[in-house]
Amino acid sequence: MSERFAEAALRCAGLAARHLHWPPASFWQATPSELLVSLAPAPASEPPPTRAEIARMIERDTRD
Repeated sequence: MSERFAEAALRCAGLAARHLHWPPASFWQATPSELLVSLAPAPASEPPPTRAEIARMIERDTRD
């Protein structure tokens, strides 16, 4: 195992542990693609509400 691989693997294992709460066994059983997909931000399914939409929701909730 090269020193560069060992350093990169250690950094990736740390990311998986901190952000995904993966134990070492889960990290070592995952493929590189699984790790990348797991660490990638979730795609936005729809845009966030506008100020006007938020104001309408607040108004609707205060009337109920």
